[in-house]
Amino acid sequence: MKILITNDDGIYSPGILELAEIASEFGSVRIVAPNVEQSSMGHAITATRPLSYHKTRVGNFDAFRVNGTPADCVSLGCFHWEKVDLVLSGINLGPNLGNSMWHSGTLAGAKQAALLGIKGVALSTPTQKDDYDFSQMRSYVRQVIGYLIQEDVPKLVNVNFPLAPEGIVWTRQSVRQYDGLVKPMEDPMGRPVFWITVVPLELAEEGTDRYAMEHNLVSMTPLRLDLTDESQLVKLSGRKIFDQD
Repeated sequence: MKILITNDDGIYSPGILELAEIASEFGSVRIVAPNVEQSSMGHAITATRPLSYHKTRVGNFDAFRVNGTPADCVSLGCFHWEKVDLVLSGINLGPNLGNSMWHSGTLAGAKQAALLGIKGVALSTPTQKDDYDFSQMRSYVRQVIGYLIQEDVPKLVNVNFPLAPEGIVWTRQSVRQYDGLVKPMEDPMGRPVFWITVVPLELAEEGTDRYAMEHNLVSMTPLRLDLTDESQLVKLSGRKIFDQD
């Protein structure tokens, strides 16, 4: 099995090395990731300039750094390494739950794989300052990869790991309203700068990814690329939009 690994934290993030070491138990691993952090880039692709693809070393693994987005990395990685079986994106240093799926660069790596017809899995976990200790979740990452490489499981899955997991559950996306406030501040030179906050305004519902994480459970959310609201489409399909002259 050929496993391509990417992320949005940058190629030298401790999370990508942890993931590569675990994934290497299941097949051949190659790392292709951004040369700098690309967090919250969403599914951006680079279309207005050429991309570079330079070999480097991450632990004991051959790796390639790209001056682009996570989606770019998956495209280039699959171009240079034919017949990739699985794309793993992570382990992201920070959760990707609920509405954050819309702007997650980590999830974009997995989505790009799905667009190319390859199984894609995004993996994320909360962090505590600069202490990146994956020891308590390592066995769960191994279980999740071993399960998701099977043929009869979803082709696109978003996975979030608590720091100390106590189980694994399938979940749905938690869609909650956020405050979306803009916080004006000044930089050290007195120039105005702005932070956008993403504090949720509602509690997590049972069965959602956020609820699972709040109860120390690994959340696995099956996703699809089709964003069509099927119920609304059925409701609207018989409605006349314009009168004919």
